[in-house]
Amino acid sequence: MTLSRSKLAILLAAGAATAAVTGFATTQGHADAPAAATAAPPPPEVDVAPVVARKITDWQSYSGRLEAVDRVEVRPQVSGAITAVHFRNGALVKKGDVLFTIDPRPHVAEVARAEAQLAAAQSAVRFTAADLDRAQRLVQNNTVSRQTLDEKDNTAREAAANLKAAQAALDLARIDLEHTQVTAPISGRVSRAEFTVGNVVASGASAAPLTTLVSVSPIYASFDVDEQTYLRHIASVKDAADVPVHLGLANESGYSRDGVVEHVDNRLDAVSGTIRVRAKFDNPDGMLVPGLYARIKVGGSTPHDALMVEDRAINTDQDKKFVLVVGGDDTVQYRAIVPGSAQNGLRVVQSGLAAGERIVVNGTQHARPGARITPKLVAMGTPADAVQTASKP
Repeated sequence: MTLSRSKLAILLAAGAATAAVTGFATTQGHADAPAAATAAPPPPEVDVAPVVARKITDWQSYSGRLEAVDRVEVRPQVSGAITAVHFRNGALVKKGDVLFTIDPRPHVAEVARAEAQLAAAQSAVRFTAADLDRAQRLVQNNTVSRQTLDEKDNTAREAAANLKAAQAALDLARIDLEHTQVTAPISGRVSRAEFTVGNVVASGASAAPLTTLVSVSPIYASFDVDEQTYLRHIASVKDAADVPVHLGLANESGYSRDGVVEHVDNRLDAVSGTIRVRAKFDNPDGMLVPGLYARIKVGGSTPHDALMVEDRAINTDQDKKFVLVVGGDDTVQYRAIVPGSAQNGLRVVQSGLAAGERIVVNGTQHARPGARITPKLVAMGTPADAVQTASKP
């Protein structure tokens, strides 16, 4: 009886162990199933865009200063006291407008004196001409000598010369009288009056200017171009009348005004290694003022095909620039490139890419060379590009 009970206990213990082993194996199998299911996640979704091909013009940027087309220092051409100032400081004036009046009374008197001298000279001419005619008749009858005739002829010639001198003196006096009204030689913006009513001014090139006057529109922008840039971009087009130029002011982020290259200097400065270039811009609103700093962008080539990408797609690897290209099997590839200038929000790629290739433009942290991704096609650049992208098969 005791033996049978021992066998029964042994059998029960063996069954329990078998059940425990079976239960552990079952539990372990269920625990390993989710781990196996999550071991291979799907490739990450990354934004990609095709490389854009466009026709572009190479632009070169420079710094320069604005200059007036015409600038005049208004100086008195006759001496005298200023009796009136006819303009408001800083005002726009037209050519011929009176700016200052210099006391005209001395010059009125000089005109009167010159007119009197002219009348006397005219009277002398009439008298000497009649006297010469009379002597010519008398010399035929031997009433007067040949010497007397010659003297009469000489006196008549002197009288005629004195008449011309008197006429010239009158013309000069009238010109001086006109110069008492100091007028604007050009249309433009006048500076302040350097002399006011009551001041006596002197005439001549060395005289202090009464004011200055600059033209408003058009206006020049002058800038210096280095030798290499001149040879590469400007030398071939400097004589073309349609070379495009854009101008931006210091407080502008873009280029608000369009113009043309007006002049390229005829020599290179050997000291600085630059050549002077001047562009012309319309200035109808008068916003552009001589002396202002200007940012200038010059089109230095004819339009040509170029490949363009967004700046955010370009990465840096020490001294190299690269992009991540997505192949036909959605595998990411490392591609070194040579970037160029920026135009209209995109960057020109000089080498390293082909038109239509897909590159990663967003989410580069999820794309590694050699890895597969799930590409999400987006537009490169402007909405116009998005339309072109959508139309491609």
